[in-house]
Amino acid sequence: MSGADGERAPAPARKPVSAKPCPQCGKPQAEAYKPFCSKRCADIDLARWLKGSYAIPGKSEAEDGADEE
Repeated sequence: MSGADGERAPAPARKPVSAKPCPQCGKPQAEAYKPFCSKRCADIDLARWLKGSYAIPGKSEAEDGADEE
């Protein structure tokens, strides 16, 4: 594609192809939001962290004290 003055038009921007899909929706990752595909998926993940959905289960303090006796 050449213009009237012989210059080429810039190539359309492409999303880079990554090996791993977005952990939220499975779409390809976007470089700006790695490892997610969009700001929306990154925000969903952040909200899950803040709510405690990703908490690692462990013993409560009451259970820890019972083991020592």
